[in-house]
Formats: sequence, structure tokens, C-alpha cells
Amino acid sequence: MTRLRTTAPLLLAAGLTALAVATVRDAGCDDPGRYDLRPDGTWSLVGGCVDPGDLVVPPPVVADPAPAPEQSRS
Repeated sequence: MTRLRTTAPLLLAAGLTALAVATVRDAGCDDPGRYDLRPDGTWSLVGGCVDPGDLVVPPPVVADPAPAPEQSRS
């Protein structure tokens, strides 16, 4: 029983590693992309297999401004 508790996590990790390698190998991306340094000092991903239409960005949530506190007229 102790040997099973020792080897089971290792076998599971090996299986997940093999699955990850197979997934990346079969991704079908000829151009993995590269990062280029922009003149303003930021980095930009150039190339790759992700198109802007592939990314789903929800519209920004705009919170209602807090009502102004009422001033007492004393």
C-alpha cells in the first residue's frame, strides 16, 4: 500500500506530462511567435497562432457614480 501511495503521484504526473507534450505537438501552429521590443520600452507579441478574434473580451463594467451626500441646511 505504501509503494502505491509513492508511485501513484509519479505515474499521474508522467501521464499529464505526456498529455501536455502531445497537445503542444498537435496544436498545428507553424509560427510560434516572438516578442519584439517597441520604441516606447514595452514588449509586443509578433506572429503566433492567436488572432484578435480568438480572444473574447467582455465589455467594461461601468459603475454608477456614488450619489453626492446631502448637505443639511441648518
